[in-house]
Amino acid sequence: MLEKRRHQRIRFDEALPMKIGHRGARARGALENLSLGGLMFRTELPLTVGETIGCEFHVFESPLIDLPAVVASRVGAGLYGARFQAGPMSQHLIEDAINRAIETGQAGIISIHELAGGKVMRVCGALTANHRNDFMHGVERVGVAEIDLSGVTLIDDAGVAFCRRAVEQFGVRIDARSPCVAAAWRD
Repeated sequence: MLEKRRHQRIRFDEALPMKIGHRGARARGALENLSLGGLMFRTELPLTVGETIGCEFHVFESPLIDLPAVVASRVGAGLYGARFQAGPMSQHLIEDAINRAIETGQAGIISIHELAGGKVMRVCGALTANHRNDFMHGVERVGVAEIDLSGVTLIDDAGVAFCRRAVEQFGVRIDARSPCVAAAWRD
């Protein structure tokens, strides 16, 4: 899970509604995660890798983001990954929407970096029950030595439990904590 992606993806606690256009048909979809380069979504439309689709969505209260994307992968029944064919204005809208969602704790990013002292997991934005798989994968499988929580803007009881387990069972260090993490850790 070392971060090899060109763009970090944000994961939402609940999928966001979206509209998809394909060969004259329009359908509803569910936006699972998002990055500057693309998105993962669910839809009932039968799509094929390589096809261009139209995507319309809001990231919470963002302006409407409306742009074409190329289906890059089919992950399972109705679950697709797509790369944006975005211009500079669309790219700016996506970046602003991602930054706002992270700052307000409506979405989160978990990334792992190789540093001199070992592998470090960084969490920005939300750390909630929805992030369990990514978080525990980093702790149990990748073997992070340290977790940086200084960028966390929202943490729930499950997020605190993940952190405590990482420290108690796996000996992971957590020195950098945001104010909301420090408050939740004390309670």
